[in-house]
Amino acid sequence: MKLYSINTGYFKLDGGAMFGVVPKTIWNKINPADENNLCPWALRCMLIEDGDRLILVDTGNGDKQDAKFFSHYYLHGDDTLDKSLAKYGFHRDDVTDVFLTHLHFDHCGGTINREGDKLVPAFKNAICWSNTEHWDWAVFPNDREKASFLKENILPIQENGQLQFVEINGGINGNLGETKFSDTLSVRFVNGHTEKMMLPQVQYKGRILVYMADLLPSHGHIPIPYVMGYDMFPMTTMNEKKSFLKEAHEGDYILFFEHDPVYECCTLQQTERGIRPKDFFRLDEL
Repeated sequence: MKLYSINTGYFKLDGGAMFGVVPKTIWNKINPADENNLCPWALRCMLIEDGDRLILVDTGNGDKQDAKFFSHYYLHGDDTLDKSLAKYGFHRDDVTDVFLTHLHFDHCGGTINREGDKLVPAFKNAICWSNTEHWDWAVFPNDREKASFLKENILPIQENGQLQFVEINGGINGNLGETKFSDTLSVRFVNGHTEKMMLPQVQYKGRILVYMADLLPSHGHIPIPYVMGYDMFPMTTMNEKKSFLKEAHEGDYILFFEHDPVYECCTLQQTERGIRPKDFFRLDEL
């Protein structure tokens, strides 16, 4: 098995929304905001080369929305999904599985392309993985999340016959459900950010690595109260973080960050203030 960091660019989001109740005087030291209170965030996916399977975890924003939509998010940087795949000798047609942690646009937008008036698969040879509960949550969205669940990102996956569902098991790790996806990859389910978000967990080079998606979008979200304003159920997120961080610290897990603008990975340590980052490093340094 080999893991690759797939950078698809950067975008900006409101710092207050990203750090919830934490005052700007504190979070601004972690990720300084511009004059509009916007902070840069990565759109970092992960590629898993596992035998005859090439699994892409999340797909970034994509580029099919109009200029007005993207004007709210200030996409920037030179990285693209195709350039990052090519860096390691791959093409999107080589991808066998697209694993979608959840269906917010910044995690699944690159799954579908627009060609003229048609919406077509960006990964024509791939199965796209979600789960039944999250799929229903996204297809029939609540008013609060509706703007994040874009129909053009979601429904064509099913219409193209690419959609399959990961089985949901619950309660194996405290309040964090877990199920097997392959011999080397398991899936953790969390519910604070959105219903049944999936976190891939990989056995890699004798270590356990977890792709954090939006449970911990960056290293700055490791302190328990640092919860995004976007989360549907903040108290659930806090409990999920507390349980996971204890397990991850005791097991010396590697955390892979999807949105951290600087750091790809870290390990954890216990401090007087609670569990905090220990060592930062790139995935290719493992």
